[in-house]
Amino acid sequence: MKQKLLFFFSFFLSVSVFAQTPCSNGFAGAYPCNGYDLLSHTPVSILANTLGTPEGSDIWGWTDPTTQKEYAIVAMTNSTAFVDVSDPLNPFYLGRMDTENGGTSFWRDVKIYGNYAFIVADNVGAHGMQVFNLTRLRGLKGVPTVQTYTADAVYNTVSSCHNIVINEDTAVAYLVGCNNFSGGPNFVDISNPLNPTSLGGYALEGYTHDAQVVTYNGPDTDYTGREIFIGSNATKVVILDVTDKNNVIKISDVFYSQIGYTHQGWFTEDQRYFLLGDESDEQDFGVNTRTLIFDFQDLDNPVLSSTYSGPSKAIDHNGYVKGNEFFMASYRAGMRVFDLTNVGASSNSLNEIGYFDTYPDNDGTAFNGAWSVYPYFASGNILINDIERGLFVIRKSGTLSTPDEVFRNEFSISPNPAQSNPLIKVLQNTLIRTIDVYNILGKKVFSRQNINRDQFVLPIENQAKGIYIVKINRVNSKKLIIR
Repeated sequence: MKQKLLFFFSFFLSVSVFAQTPCSNGFAGAYPCNGYDLLSHTPVSILANTLGTPEGSDIWGWTDPTTQKEYAIVAMTNSTAFVDVSDPLNPFYLGRMDTENGGTSFWRDVKIYGNYAFIVADNVGAHGMQVFNLTRLRGLKGVPTVQTYTADAVYNTVSSCHNIVINEDTAVAYLVGCNNFSGGPNFVDISNPLNPTSLGGYALEGYTHDAQVVTYNGPDTDYTGREIFIGSNATKVVILDVTDKNNVIKISDVFYSQIGYTHQGWFTEDQRYFLLGDESDEQDFGVNTRTLIFDFQDLDNPVLSSTYSGPSKAIDHNGYVKGNEFFMASYRAGMRVFDLTNVGASSNSLNEIGYFDTYPDNDGTAFNGAWSVYPYFASGNILINDIERGLFVIRKSGTLSTPDEVFRNEFSISPNPAQSNPLIKVLQNTLIRTIDVYNILGKKVFSRQNINRDQFVLPIENQAKGIYIVKINRVNSKKLIIR
């Protein structure tokens, strides 16, 4: 017997985009969450080619300054994938750029300068640093066949490197964990992105695993305006003045108890405190997820301010600060978000205010799940790259409103609720330009453009049973969503 369908619609006055899977009762679909909704998920099988068993690693984002469209630059074991996430409910996979020499690497890292992506890979032979002009992605839509891009330039002064960081103020890339300078930083001028040039390197402090480089504007006025390198060097943190690449000055070392593997850290925005993650202390010492907060008020004499202990023994990985929040990819515990209001306190310095767990099985001490997170899009959408599950686009719950005006009395829908074709009618003689219908999972099930009449019947009687979201775009670009 044919099942009758029920569609229920109601008005939302401030919402113009609907989350694909809201965080409700502690879950967004299968994923544990607190305060963050799932907008979309693109699995590894789509992002990477099938050579070997592909996995996800680093991730970064790019906003096109001309179109303001947002893109995910997703590092994989065998390639770098490019995804248009401007419509976070319906991301477009635009293709990939394979590893330079055809090999695979569990460590691929990408950063952005201007409209260019700079990509390195570790333990993969003569890879070098790939340079990719991101404006090549403009105007592209989702395509049925895989697009494979080639690099616009390759910097071959290095072969394998573990990581790359960029100081955008000075147009200098710092390649670390490479095959030269004892694994210390390579300095590369990228002011002409298609012609990177070496500025030398620094070997005296040995191997650097990850780093942050800033044009310093923090509380230690001795170094105001200097280019400061904070390296996570496996067994310590090292602070260097790298303003003069031919005369690097060591400022200080930073040590702490129970050193497992000094992995990665990030400044608070005032450059007062440095939040450090040790990648193997959970395994080596049986501690819960640990974040060390250092007071860098005096760069010559940094001190441990406090230590945060998380609720599980998951391994912390990459963490980044945006405003007064710290976003940490914590492997099997997913992305964790902390309020930094009390970061200078001797206890309770971090307050976990939300999370989205891309590895729902458990929060154990192992190298699975969320590798990295990118929280810097102006839209508020956040990217997570998961080793096994690929790209997630998420967003803080309750933040989906836009400045577009919405007028309840300009539209009507009847019948409501409906068992078959509901009818949306324009009141006050307002023309409709486009109309899109989404199911509650964010999948677009109907679309019609150039609608210039005062009513339109939605032929959705044959769609799957459920709640539908209707987006109406008026001729003056103001939007209304009817749910």
